[in-house]
Amino acid sequence: MVRFHGEPPTHLTIDALDAAGVCHAFTTRHHGNAAGDREAGPALRTLGIDPRAVRFARQVHGNECLVADGLPPGPIGEGDAIVTANPGTPLAVFTADCLAVIVADPERRAFGVAHAGWRGTIAGILGRLLDALVARFQVRPDRLVAGIGPSIGPCCYEVDEPVVGPLRAAFPGEWERWTRPRGPGKWSLDLWHANADQLVRGGVRSDAIANPRLCTACRGDLFFSYRREGRGGSLAAFAALGR
Repeated sequence: MVRFHGEPPTHLTIDALDAAGVCHAFTTRHHGNAAGDREAGPALRTLGIDPRAVRFARQVHGNECLVADGLPPGPIGEGDAIVTANPGTPLAVFTADCLAVIVADPERRAFGVAHAGWRGTIAGILGRLLDALVARFQVRPDRLVAGIGPSIGPCCYEVDEPVVGPLRAAFPGEWERWTRPRGPGKWSLDLWHANADQLVRGGVRSDAIANPRLCTACRGDLFFSYRREGRGGSLAAFAALGR
């Protein structure tokens, strides 16, 4: 499912996205701090992506989805998801525990990337991403392939009522599937499960969602983690359509 690249590994790829024709990379801590060097590094060189062509957003933990087509490289606005159907438009999102998700329609030749933390999950960022792909590029959700990058897993993500309360209100019939009690006023939260369920709700086949279940908090040898380390390094997910 996953291939690591470099020694030590600077980035990884997901086989299902490769098969769908998506050039992509999820960086590791050995790639360097993506927040400090957003447009360069070994991942882009390996993929043959021009760093000057990358589009990214100012991420705000919301549910705004931007369309990159026709916009110049660099920051293209405020949001947490970006879509394109242009093979010459590479996209990026940045994380340090949150989910980086890449979704692609290999037949329609359209794809998108999203940054989903607990706020974005509650706000339905992946649903907004799917809506944008359908409305803008007429993709078929049942044709989509999705990959979930390294992010904090339910093994390490403990939350309290300020998180679970809004989650309960937004998803009254589902929130208990995504949480497990860990003591008075504490739960473990499975963002992987929650976001995979939202993709399925949007029409993506469950067997088309690849998640290597690499926990950023567990794997300090490979990944930065805000929960484990506080403010520090960031990871990146880069993606572009193969020509």
